Formats: sequence, C-alpha cells, structure tokens
Amino acid sequence: MEQSIDQVGAAALREIEAALTPEAVHEANTKYLGRKGLMTQLLRGVAQLPAQERPAAGRHANQVKQRIEAACQEALDRLEAAAASRVERIDVSLPGRKFGSGSLHPLTQITHRICDILTRMGFEVVEGPEVESDYYNFEALNIPKNHPARDMQDTFYVSEDIVLRTHTSPTQPRVMEKRTPPVRIIAPGKVYRCDSDITHTPMFHQVEGLLVDKNISFGDLKGTLTAFVHQMFDPLTRLRFRPSFFPFTEPSAEVDILCVICRGKGCRVCKQSGWLEILGSGMVHPAVLENVGYDASQVSGFAFGMGVERIAMLKYGIDDIRKNFENDIRYLNQF
Repeated sequence: MEQSIDQVGAAALREIEAALTPEAVHEANTKYLGRKGLMTQLLRGVAQLPAQERPAAGRHANQVKQRIEAACQEALDRLEAAAASRVERIDVSLPGRKFGSGSLHPLTQITHRICDILTRMGFEVVEGPEVESDYYNFEALNIPKNHPARDMQDTFYVSEDIVLRTHTSPTQPRVMEKRTPPVRIIAPGKVYRCDSDITHTPMFHQVEGLLVDKNISFGDLKGTLTAFVHQMFDPLTRLRFRPSFFPFTEPSAEVDILCVICRGKGCRVCKQSGWLEILGSGMVHPAVLENVGYDASQVSGFAFGMGVERIAMLKYGIDDIRKNFENDIRYLNQF
C-alpha cells in the first residue's frame, strides 16, 4: 500500500513541477486530489486494510497528500510571480501621451462659413428632405414634366414621382407656402446628380438662398453676392456676372471669380479660362411666386445657389474635388 502511495505521489509531483500554466496545475490537483482523484482513491482504500496496518498507512497517505497540496500552491505562486514580472510597468514620472484632437471636415468648415456670412446679413437657415417629390424638385420651380431643363440636372429617380433632390431649391417653395413675405432664407444640404469628374461628384453639397419682399431688384442681388464673395475670399477678389438661364429665375446670371489656382493664367481646374463659376443666381421667376400663392405684381425676389465643394476648392486651392471624399488623413490634417 505504501509503495502505491509513494508512486502516485511521485507522479503527482512530477506533473506539478512540469506545469507551465495555472490551468495545468489545477488539472493535476484535480487528477490526484479531486473527488475521484488517484490519491483520494488510495486514501479510501486505507479503510480496507487490516486494523493493525491502517494507522501507519493513513499517516503516510496524508503526508503525501499534504506534499502534493504544498507543491500545487508553490507552483501557482511561481507562475503568478513570473506573469507579474512580464506585465508592462508604468513609469508614472513620464509625461502623459498626447492624443490628437479631431477637427471639422473642410466641407463642414466651408458650410459653416457660408452660413455665418449670410446669417449675419439677415438670412435664416432652413432645411428640407433629401428624398423629394417631383413636384417640389421641379414643377413648383417652373420645370414642368418633359421640360428640356430637366436634362440639365441628371436626376436620380426613386420612382416616377420621387427623386433624390438635385438641388436644395425645393426648400424655397416649401417655406414660401407656409409664410408671407418678407422671406429671407438659406438652405444648406446634400444634393445628388449623375455626374463624376475632377470638379463633380454624384453627391455634393449646396447652399441655396432666397429673398422675397417688396421692391427687390437685381441690384440687391448683385450687392448681396458681391458682399458675400468679398467676405468669403477677400475684398480684392474680382468677380463677374454672366447672363445665364435657370427655369426658376428671370433674368438669371452665373457668378464667376478669378481662378485662385492659376490667378487667371489658365489651368485644368478653370479649363484654361482664368475664371471659375462659383454660383448661379437670378430674380425669382413670377411663375414660382404664383405657384406658392404670392402676387408677383406686389412682391419680387432673388435666389442664388452655390456648391460648397466648389467654394472649398477655391478657398483652399484644391485641384480635385474627389479628395474631399477619399478620407485620406494626410489631406484632412491640412485643415
């Protein structure tokens, strides 16, 4: 009996000594000292020995059991100390690590700047839905079905009567339907068109402006936009108004500024012209006023719309509009 106890004890001590993890130590402890463990079975077998052999066998078995328990505890302590020595120590005397703070995307910065300039002129910021009805996106703005002007905007159609808005202009009739003049609003937001190159993307941002009141003239429009351009860029920025066509304004004008990339010498961004279009504008068409219930003989107004990406390109000297959507941290860190 004593020989068997010694053999089991020696095997247990060898396994515990070879254990490389606390889990392995616990497995050895269960194997030998658990309810069905080898040493536990031997201890139970002591009761089957003759009466004169039981005391000595029992003492010997308990001594071996205690050695196994002690070996398990020593192995656990050793492994715990080894793990602690591998843990990275924190030197509290070192200065703290600085985390870089984020910043607003350049398009967001420009949108805020545009809105800040125009709200200081008295305009109110309003918003409208990006998934728009055909009526507000086109018909209320004097673009009836099958009108050739619809081809100018390369529309994404959700259904026959639902579109992804091609401009933020639908906000204008939505607001005018609910208010009486004077109305002075700007409408920033995302718009969608089937177009993609170095100066166009399928999704981009616009800010529309509208002012309707009594005795509003083209001179008011020109003064407002001239003041805006000089505040957005600088008082020496040259700009020009070119006659144009928009179904919802009459007369209409494109506003250009001298190309800030090449300073008027000609480059691929300005298509060698030396000028860059920054926005479209004009006097609100009488049909648009009548569609919302206004008396075109009593009130008049002007409207304008600008692409935020185009303004950002000019403001920051960006030569490819697609950089704004690539999420290149090297590009974004410059702003």
